[in-house]
Amino acid sequence: MSGKLMLCATPIGNLQDMTPRVIEALTDADLIAAEDTRNSIRLLNHFHISTPMTSYHEYNKIEKAKYLTAQMREGKTVALITDAGTPAISDPGETLVQMCQEQNIPVTSLPGPAACITALTLSGLSTRRFCFEGFLPSDKKEKKEILAQLTEEPRTIILYEAPHRLTRTLSELYEALGERRITLCRELTKKFETVIPTTLSQALLLYEKEEARGEFVLVIEGRSLAEKKKEQAEGWRQISIEEHMKLYEEKGMTQKEAMKLVASDRGIPKREVYQYIIEQKNS
Repeated sequence: MSGKLMLCATPIGNLQDMTPRVIEALTDADLIAAEDTRNSIRLLNHFHISTPMTSYHEYNKIEKAKYLTAQMREGKTVALITDAGTPAISDPGETLVQMCQEQNIPVTSLPGPAACITALTLSGLSTRRFCFEGFLPSDKKEKKEILAQLTEEPRTIILYEAPHRLTRTLSELYEALGERRITLCRELTKKFETVIPTTLSQALLLYEKEEARGEFVLVIEGRSLAEKKKEQAEGWRQISIEEHMKLYEEKGMTQKEAMKLVASDRGIPKREVYQYIIEQKNS
């Protein structure tokens, strides 16, 4: 008889955000797997929860996941919590979920706080489409590749960053993305919650003068379609309209079809392309 895994979201700052359902689940579980038992014991004591705990973190996630899945196969219910927020988001919990799925162990998620979503809703930037990158990698080559990908990302971008790396990361983002709107969020849901809508250059200036404190969520606007089209148009203008037309006509397109695409590529009216062709013929 198989037990199950419960992903239990815990407060990211304000203890009043703990849901009754999570309190009940943690109380009734056979075992709680916590990212840092020293940190989590304060949370459990606050809610008078005495369920046994075991550590589950980045450095023991493989071996401990084997132990936890063995416990669940014996019929035990395991509740997984992270230091703050929702387990498995930028968190080793994803490894445990994968192992459970491979072994057909039921997994359920008890929703609650997530710093990335909280920051997004406060950012004032587009929430319709967004991508979450978590912490940028420490490996320089990998980081460079991800930053290169983000330069083309049209969706709102969400990153996490530690205070001691904030200035460096803002500098790298500004160098890679250019000027963009950004909202910096820290101390979310706490007494000194801070939300700063600004630009990358202004954020960099601010934290070159001011010491960064607390964990940050950075919400950055994606690359606009208009900006992308403008850059593409500037690239096409490096060749003449005649050369541009020839590229499409060599692919078997009619002059009318080529004119339409050339005008779109260069961001100009179709009549301007037509006028150029007439002038070339008459010259």
